[in-house]
Parts: sequence; C-alpha cells; structure tokens
Amino acid sequence: MRIRFALDDIAAAAARFLPLARKHSLIAFHGDMGAGKTTFIKALCEQMGVAGQVSSPSFAIINEYADAAGRSIYHFDFYRINTLREAIDIGTEEYFDGHSLCLVEWPDVVEPLLPPDTLHVALRVEPDGSRTLSEAIYI
Repeated sequence: MRIRFALDDIAAAAARFLPLARKHSLIAFHGDMGAGKTTFIKALCEQMGVAGQVSSPSFAIINEYADAAGRSIYHFDFYRINTLREAIDIGTEEYFDGHSLCLVEWPDVVEPLLPPDTLHVALRVEPDGSRTLSEAIYI
C-alpha cells in the first residue's frame, strides 16, 4: 500500500490506512525527523476513536491510549533509547506480546524484539511538502 497525502488531508490518509493497520498488532514507523510519524499516528488514533490527546511520548517513551471499544493502544518513541538493553529494561517485550496494538516510532534500536508479523511503514517528505506512507521491508 502506498498513500500520498498533504498534511491538511491526513485524516483521509489515516482512514485509508486503517484497514491495513487493523490486521497487525505492531506497526513500526520509519522516517526522518519531521517526516510526520507522530502526526500520522495521531490521525490514525483519531480514526480508531481515541478520545483525549495523542502526543509524542519522546520523553516518557510510551503513551497509552484507549480506542472507542476501550482496547489499549501503546505508542512508543524510541528516539532517546540508545541500546537494546534499555528497551528491555523498561519492559518493551511485554508490550509486544500481540494482545494490544503497538505503534512504534524510531524502531531500529528494538528491531530484534519486533515480532515477525510487524508491519513496517515508511513516511517520507516529498519535494512539494506532501508525505508518502508506504509499506516497507526492513531486514
């Protein structure tokens, strides 16, 4: 799947992505700083009926939200995690058990912990300022 969108049309892009997202328990978002990972995750959470503020967990490492049905959604930002040991020490593996949706920004440091069915997506800023979200394969 490939979705190109302007930031003012991000809600429609998240709605298009939602059926694919529902098939996975863990989605790893890859992209440069400023590509729109947190912004897209916020739009995706809104599509799932999350009430309240969805924000970057860059200092907290993890935020927990509840969708419209009350199911937990975990939003990780591993930008400030430097080693796999740090991620293990905060209990990351327990969250990745497949029982709740996990949305992961900056997943590279935790790559060895990601389940095989992880959906990897890449967000890229295009020259015109629009964004492209596409499935990606990271090995």
